Parts: sequence; structure tokens; C-alpha cells
Amino acid sequence: MPILGTSPDSIDLAEDRGRFQEFVNKLNFKQPPNGIATNLKEAMQVSDAVGFPLVVRPSYVLGGRAMEVVYKKSDLENYLIEAVQASEKSPVLLDGFLNQAIEMDIEAVCDGEDVVIGGILQHIEQAGIHSGDSACSLPPYSLSNELIEEISNMVKSIAIEIKAVGLINVQLAYHQNTLFLLEVNPRASRTIPFVSKCIGKSLAKIGALCMAGISLKDQSFIEEIVPPYYSVKEAVFPFTKFLGVDPILGPEMKSTGEVMGVGSNFSEAYAKAQLGAGEKIPDSGSVFLSVRDSDRPFVGELAKEFYDLGFKIIATKGTARSISEAGIPVDVIKKVAEGRPHVVDAMKNSEVNLIVNTTEGKQSIEDSASIRRTALEERIYCTTTIEGGRAVCSVLRNKDLWSVERLQDLHAKIN
Repeated sequence: MPILGTSPDSIDLAEDRGRFQEFVNKLNFKQPPNGIATNLKEAMQVSDAVGFPLVVRPSYVLGGRAMEVVYKKSDLENYLIEAVQASEKSPVLLDGFLNQAIEMDIEAVCDGEDVVIGGILQHIEQAGIHSGDSACSLPPYSLSNELIEEISNMVKSIAIEIKAVGLINVQLAYHQNTLFLLEVNPRASRTIPFVSKCIGKSLAKIGALCMAGISLKDQSFIEEIVPPYYSVKEAVFPFTKFLGVDPILGPEMKSTGEVMGVGSNFSEAYAKAQLGAGEKIPDSGSVFLSVRDSDRPFVGELAKEFYDLGFKIIATKGTARSISEAGIPVDVIKKVAEGRPHVVDAMKNSEVNLIVNTTEGKQSIEDSASIRRTALEERIYCTTTIEGGRAVCSVLRNKDLWSVERLQDLHAKIN
């Protein structure tokens, strides 16, 4: 359920939910269907009303702790038994999961009267990955000007409505041509330092001065700065330090740091961010594709991109069927559970150079964990989202167009 960033110690959750619903209705916004449960019976009733998949979480979390996407009633029951104990004082929030949605973080600053957008960050991974773990681009790399304007107007109306003074963070999702409000946080967020480096202005300082009574006009910060270059934030993970850990991403934050890549276009910025995070994207060899059912309609197009770039395509049986139907040559390889030789054998034998592996559901995640763990151990580049695969193809198509500029010189272009 979307929240307004209020303290759980100072407000009743049901009351908070009611006030937020009034706020959403007043501004004519949309939010994913949602509900609250204080026990298993109520959770099942909410799941019947909202439908699966669901994003479930405790009523108050930091870093997405104990958040999970569940796909069926047995998973929901296990979550309530193993992850949290729902009660009147500690209810569980259940949101409809917007599959294949584009997620955005918007940073803005308000002095009580005027609002200026600090930056619109488009997540590269689809909704469902914690914002602290998702790579993101500023400015947005695939959103239309009309949608960007709608996003800006939406955030500004929120800031004025809640009488924000200082920094404000808004999280939105774009799903089936509709904007959904996910979360409003009237505070600084973790991406404020990144956005400030992108635009050459300290948003923390500007927000603090607003809180001290100095208006945005008096600070000469009166309009959004849209850089003439792209900046990509990429998360850095500690997976290599923990034996047996599955490096799959989800709604619970796992990253321990981040890096920034800057380029004249999105592809260059993304490639530099990957290098900064210690990941090298191969430009030839074999790509292994294995995707969840909901990604099957898109895997043929992705396979064609890799094939056109000179890659040999390898896939598991179900994914290979979708690729073949798109007219792309593909070699079928066994899953680990199907007997040897299987995909992990091929990875250890240096027969796989790049991996796109998407999965959903507790059992499927467990079944494919060895693929992602082997990729980590063998240092094979692996992305766990279709959108990540598209970004890789974009990098490979534009790999000869790099340049190097100092951040100070880039800031001089916009200030």
C-alpha cells in the first residue's frame, strides 16, 4: 500500500490508509489495488479481491526488509508463517503487483509555494526490484516528452497538496499506458546525492535552505535542470563474499553501494556504470536465455537483437520454443533438473558468455538459483530482467561511440 512516509509510532495504520485514499481520490490519481491484513484469513480475503501476484510487506519496513512477491495462496500462507506474524499492531500490507511496469523515482524540492523537479529517474529493471538495487537513468531514456510532463505535473501537485517544505521523493509506475502512484516520502531519499551529481546542484542544501525559510526564487533555483548527457546509477552487491547466496534481485534491498556512469547517450552511460560496478559485458560468444512465462512474448525480439549482434543463442526448452517461433536459430539446453549435460555444465566449460535469466515463483527461483550462483562464481555477465538484456544490446550496438569528460566540465555546460 502506498505510504506518506509517516512514523508507525505516531499514527494508526488504518487511519493512515484512509487518509491516503482520500488524498489519492482528491487528486484523481490511480494506485495499485491493495489491502491490509492482520491475520491469515484476512490476507486470503484480500488476495481474492486483489488477485495474484501480490507484493506483501510488514506495515513498516526499511530497505524493503521482509518484502516479497507472492504468486499463489500457498506462498502467501508461507510468508505469513515464516516471514512475519500479522496482528492488530503489526498488520501486513498487500499490493497488486504491476507486472512489466516501468518504475520511476522523482526527486523534487518545495518551499511551500513553488516546486522544482530535481530529477526524474527511470529504473532500468521493471517494477518489483527495490529502488536501491535497480539501475536507473537520468534523464529517462525511453519515456515520451508527454509522459515526462505528466509525471512532473503529478509530482508538483502532490508536493503542494501535502504542503511539503524541503525535499520530497515520489515513486511511480507506468503500466498499460497509465501512471500509478506507489509511494510518497516527504523527505530526502537515497538518490539525492546521485541526482545532485547529475545536475551539478546540491539538492540537500537547497532543501535545507527551504526548510530554513529561504524560497526557491531567492536561491535562484526556479526550474528543472535537464542535463544534455545521460547518467546511470548502478548498484554494487556483496554476493561474492557469501557462499551459496542467490544473487537474484527482488523487493528486498541487497546492495551495499552504487556507482555512476556518464555518457553522451544512455548506452555509453550504462556501459560505464557496469564497468564501475566491476561487470564487463562480452561482445561475442553464446548467450543463454531462460525467462519466466510472462516474459515469453518479449524474448523472441531480445533473441533477435543478440543474434544480429553475432551471438549464438542457447535456451531452455520453453524459452527456445518462443525464440524458434520468432524465426531465430536456437540451441536447446537442459535445465539442471533435467539431467546432464545441463546449462551449469556448459557455464563451467566456458560455453556460455552472457546470461539473461528471469524467473518468478518460489519453486522456480529455487530451481534456477544454481545458474545465477555459477554465473557469479565463473564471472559470467548475468542480468535477471528482460529490460537489463535490452540495455546490454543497446551497449553492444553503440560500443564504439565512447568519450571521456570530467564531471566539472559537464556541469559547466548546464550551470
